[in-house]
Amino acid sequence: MIQKEEKMKKVEEYVRSIPDFPEPGIIFRDVTSVLQDKDGLRLAIDQMQDLLQGLEFDVIVGPESRGFIFGVPIAYNLNKAFIPIRKKGKLPCETISMDYDLEYGKATIEMHKDAIKPGQRVVIVDDLIATGGTIEAITKLIETLGGEVIKIIFLMELKGLNGRDKLKGYNVDAVIQYEGK
Repeated sequence: MIQKEEKMKKVEEYVRSIPDFPEPGIIFRDVTSVLQDKDGLRLAIDQMQDLLQGLEFDVIVGPESRGFIFGVPIAYNLNKAFIPIRKKGKLPCETISMDYDLEYGKATIEMHKDAIKPGQRVVIVDDLIATGGTIEAITKLIETLGGEVIKIIFLMELKGLNGRDKLKGYNVDAVIQYEGK
């Protein structure tokens, strides 16, 4: 049997770029086009998971909702627990919370107070790093509970928004890096 040589697509080829959304001059990087394609989704999760190769850690943390989408399958594949970070008022047990700045205003995220045990080694998974505010708040929640953030991974990074500046001192990695905003 002769096998055809298949050209593997790169995960970047599954990301839909929408110019001038939500405002002129911005290129919106749409992750839903990755999720809608079975090969794109598998490739994205596999490549994000590859960023954790050889790393020893205890749990994966991800913010709603896209951190859930990518974090849960990685946690499942690596036989790790997954801890959700939610918007204020969505978790049923005792929580700790952290406020952070948005482009226009503030937001609050929460996690269960018993979700992280002191000394646990934590990986944070999300789809995109832009300004870094959400992830910075998550690192503070984890550290408040005594956890150690040992790696933060993203599918995409918008380098023009300098999100890594808020995450100095952390091991941050992204599968795809876009130069602009």
